[in-house]
Amino acid sequence: MKFRPCIDIHNGSVKQIVGSSLSDEGNSAKDNFVSLKGGSYYAALYKEKGLNGGHIIILNPEGSEYYNADLETAFDALKEYPGGLQIGGGINDKNAAMFLDKGASHVIVTSYVFKNGIINYDNLGKLVKAVGKDRLVLDLSCRKKDNRYFIVTDRWQKFTDTKLTIETMKQLSKHCDEFLIHAVDVEGKANGIEDDIARLIGEFDDIPVTYAGGIHSFADIDKLGTLSCGRADFTIGSALDIFGGQMSFDEVCKRASGVN
Repeated sequence: MKFRPCIDIHNGSVKQIVGSSLSDEGNSAKDNFVSLKGGSYYAALYKEKGLNGGHIIILNPEGSEYYNADLETAFDALKEYPGGLQIGGGINDKNAAMFLDKGASHVIVTSYVFKNGIINYDNLGKLVKAVGKDRLVLDLSCRKKDNRYFIVTDRWQKFTDTKLTIETMKQLSKHCDEFLIHAVDVEGKANGIEDDIARLIGEFDDIPVTYAGGIHSFADIDKLGTLSCGRADFTIGSALDIFGGQMSFDEVCKRASGVN
């Protein structure tokens, strides 16, 4: 298990939000923490700690009045830590290479691949052609409906018809380098992980998977490790002291390499 840090950007600021509260209408979200520091500060911190493979997520859509400010914050982070961070948010085959040129190690994609509720293999093929399988991360972030997990798109606001299953993961793993899975129902709430998603990751070992959502204690990290059979890398957001929470970032960094 590996600690993957994050930089979430909304309305031009580095933030931690309640994932399920995000809405394009009015560029609104319930904020847990709004940083006075920019993306470059967090990128430098992650670089100093030797943490790679973390992700930047742009939470405003292209066309938002804040989108250019989001890009500026993201580009500052990528410039500070070239090759150390992945980036997602509005990525498609036309702009993906630009983010790599700016210093991202990978691009992270959901909405462009999951169109009209299904997997759009034409778009997936275009992405692979544009950046290569080895620089593509598919975001399989999901929410629960009818007791099943469905992949959600458009900044976690729209349900697709695609269920998060081992079969789906195996099918898509042929086209990308990693998966990122936000458990959106608990994202930003710091009240525990989604056990069923952790177990699902434990049944899959084809490519790396990063889990995000609900971690608020070292016990949660241990539980994630147990349920995922040690296969889940993990992100912590709102619970970290660098984002206003109670968990020591330094302690997470020290312990992460020893998590089994």
